[in-house]
Amino acid sequence: MTDAAPLSISDLVRRAARSKPDATAVVDGADRLTWAELDAHATSAALALREAGLEDGDRVVLQLGTGRDFVALYLGAGRAGLVTVPVNPAYTPPELRHVLDDCGARLLVTPDTVPRGVSGDDPHRDRTGEDVAVLLYTSGTSGLPKGAMLSSRALLANLAQVAAVDPPLITGEDVVFLPLPLFHVFGLNAGLGMALSAGATTVLAERFDAAQSLAAMAAHRVTVVVGAPNMFVQWSDHDLGPAFVSVRYALSGSAPLSRALAREYAERGITLYEGYGLTEAAPAVTLNRSGKPGSIGAPLPGVEVELRDQDGSPVTEDDDPGEVFVRGPNLFSGYWPSGEAGPDAEGWFATGDIAVRDDDGDLSLIGHSSELVLVNGFNVYPAEVESVLGVQPGVAEVAVVGADDPRTGEAVVAFVVPAAGAALDPERLVTAAAASLAKFKLPRDVRIVDVLPRTATGKVMKWRLR
Repeated sequence: MTDAAPLSISDLVRRAARSKPDATAVVDGADRLTWAELDAHATSAALALREAGLEDGDRVVLQLGTGRDFVALYLGAGRAGLVTVPVNPAYTPPELRHVLDDCGARLLVTPDTVPRGVSGDDPHRDRTGEDVAVLLYTSGTSGLPKGAMLSSRALLANLAQVAAVDPPLITGEDVVFLPLPLFHVFGLNAGLGMALSAGATTVLAERFDAAQSLAAMAAHRVTVVVGAPNMFVQWSDHDLGPAFVSVRYALSGSAPLSRALAREYAERGITLYEGYGLTEAAPAVTLNRSGKPGSIGAPLPGVEVELRDQDGSPVTEDDDPGEVFVRGPNLFSGYWPSGEAGPDAEGWFATGDIAVRDDDGDLSLIGHSSELVLVNGFNVYPAEVESVLGVQPGVAEVAVVGADDPRTGEAVVAFVVPAAGAALDPERLVTAAAASLAKFKLPRDVRIVDVLPRTATGKVMKWRLR
């Protein structure tokens, strides 16, 4: 690989195509793409997008599953000078409409509308430096998702921070298994981006099935696994020997990893690391390589983390809780379109997560300062769920909280007060909500209650509901 600094994520593929053109870059089911072929597909996608009338800075929404089409269009959009907006294929029409309207999308790409068949030269119109390369929508406190603006600078900085870990997490000889959605920042940059940066082979899996994914890992002699906690839970019910025989380590992220699960993998002789991050940090912030159960480890090289108390002062005593503040070149540029609520004047960003630091300097998460619920690493804000349930016939009041779930990290639980004389069916409420909310946002449990606990000033005491 050349020592020249990459200009963009797509530039990583250009470099690999020059240095190792015939090596395998991506495996998608029965399809294999060499680096030269992936480079050509990215250029073809870029030209097709330009021919569709898109111009520099236009937003293109990708509503695609994890596969070669997503990868080619993501890289191609970058080469065409466009801003990529990945969204969940499971989005309902109202959720998708909000994103399309909010970002002013010029084009929506779905599996039925993938542009193809254009050949020619790479346009080299890459989004570089402070140019926004990706808009990733994450729920805001109002309940409406807002777009986190990730520049090429932020995306590449985080890859460089991961690459600076010693000994290296990934090399060009690795085969990385990536059963994560690419519309999520963990799969997009901590997974795919990390593999592209190292020149490693990426094995994609659009749909997660424990048995099938283990078979794929064995067949491709995977050396690195990047997944979410619920995947490791489901894998633990199977014989892991053939799949993990070549695996150097597995990385879990996007949601807290239970201590029991970490211990189980250690007892089975499998090295399982845990990472912590967030969309606004592109995403990796800390890494636990020590095997210390319950810890998210220490900050990556080049990332600063500070714990602050409720007065905004740095926490100085070990085991005293504080809100996690992050600073580094990997941080986003604020929320679309104005850059609001980004890092402060000194470069710090408040994550909303609460953590403690032990005497080794390692961090452990203990909760959220906001009401955010993390379901398989996806953000769910109670206000969004409450607004949908609150308009259903017969509903007087709704309060939504998160509850621990062994498979998804957390799950959504709704407490509903019926209107006078109304008889509510919890299953029907969930079915009605499914028309406006993605599946991961739907309540796992709806509890019909007479009243909600409130403070003297009338605020619902959600801590009592939890």
